[in-house]
Amino acid sequence: MKAWDGRFEKETEPLMEHFSASIGVDWRLFPYDIKGSIAYAEMLFRIGILNQREKNLLIAALKEVRNEFEMGRLPFRDALEDIHMHVEARLIEKVGDLGKKLHTGRSRNDQVALDMRLFLREALGEIDGGLKKLLTAILEKADAEKRTMMPGYTHTQRAQVVTFSHWLLAYFYMLKRDRQRLKEALSRIDALPLGSGALAGSTIPLDREFLRERLGFSKIAENSMDAVSDRDFLLDTLFSLSMVMMHLSRLSEDLILFSTEEFGFVSLPDGLCTGSSLMPHKKNPDALELIRGKAARILGDLMSLFALLKGLPLTYNRDLQEDKEPVFHAVATSHASLAIMAMAIEGLSVHREKMKEAVVASFMPAVEMAEYLALKGVPFREAHQVVGKMVKYCEGQKKRLAELTLEEMRRFSPVFSDDVRSYIDPATILRSRKTSGSASHKEVTRQIAREQKYLRH
Repeated sequence: MKAWDGRFEKETEPLMEHFSASIGVDWRLFPYDIKGSIAYAEMLFRIGILNQREKNLLIAALKEVRNEFEMGRLPFRDALEDIHMHVEARLIEKVGDLGKKLHTGRSRNDQVALDMRLFLREALGEIDGGLKKLLTAILEKADAEKRTMMPGYTHTQRAQVVTFSHWLLAYFYMLKRDRQRLKEALSRIDALPLGSGALAGSTIPLDREFLRERLGFSKIAENSMDAVSDRDFLLDTLFSLSMVMMHLSRLSEDLILFSTEEFGFVSLPDGLCTGSSLMPHKKNPDALELIRGKAARILGDLMSLFALLKGLPLTYNRDLQEDKEPVFHAVATSHASLAIMAMAIEGLSVHREKMKEAVVASFMPAVEMAEYLALKGVPFREAHQVVGKMVKYCEGQKKRLAELTLEEMRRFSPVFSDDVRSYIDPATILRSRKTSGSASHKEVTRQIAREQKYLRH
């Protein structure tokens, strides 16, 4: 018997039952559905729909149902459609007609909206914990590598000398912003939809303020039609998780490149890599490649939900049944990816000498050489031209800028003095940068100290 079959003469087609069932996806909501149902039973007692004995029987039975779900003792059936009907059907089996009273004033429309908010409130808290663990791993590694110099890149070409610590901190700040986005998403999840009914509320004086306080929401959804059809909070969640995964994908890409023989800057932990079935020497960065690949799927989750919602009229439509799978997938994948990346950063071996070789064997000090001329009074555009010609000359002579004699330098500008060699030395450059936020030892040390306080608090 279905909750709605009083209107129908013929039974639902078996294919339709299977096609329309969502229990294969929304079974994950069972603890939240039961939590909401317990609070709802308490509220119905407060307004006189249930007496004390009925309330106690319902709550005890709901807890038993929860235990049965947790132990895997309740089979799922397409005929019962979704998690709400599975809970209700089992409740009626336990307490008879009393179980039918629990749905007084309630619809599956406001019920599922509540369940998803309760689920995400918990899930995003766990993801925030994963973000914090990764941020901690990055900051600890950055603290250990404050003096490790490496090339910074633009267009995948060596650009300017930085420290490995400064490079790590760039990702730290991306992920720190992600924490803030998740916090903002949580603020929009934090509205109680329960008590809105199917779309218009109820003539029964449901105590929504009690439900709000009992379920730990800071506010009540103001408009009943919006409350049951709103999935903006799911889009907020998927956008935030897409940003997390996009940043993890970029970090994966850098680490994959840096771990190649061509770069040789880092080695990834063995436990996150695999070998080849043919080539005995291979060490493949599979974990990071999978993060990079899974990021694409989460971007797809976001787009699928946008497409799902874009043409829906108010209020509830069965299309909304399809909102859960992308959300559950994105939450689980993001959580796992954060854990994997934290392990990758913690177990990362940094090859400092290889990075230093890449710095020394480059024309990266050309920027500081142009700044040297600018500080001597040469207009920067002219200084840029001068140093560009020097680089071209060095390429022909198979020399680096620091290998030029002072006489050779003065062929390009009479302003050069003996102090230029010290000025363009990579170690000097990392000590000498003046701007806040720059790749200098002083600024990196300041940032690490500040972010250590952030993570502690």
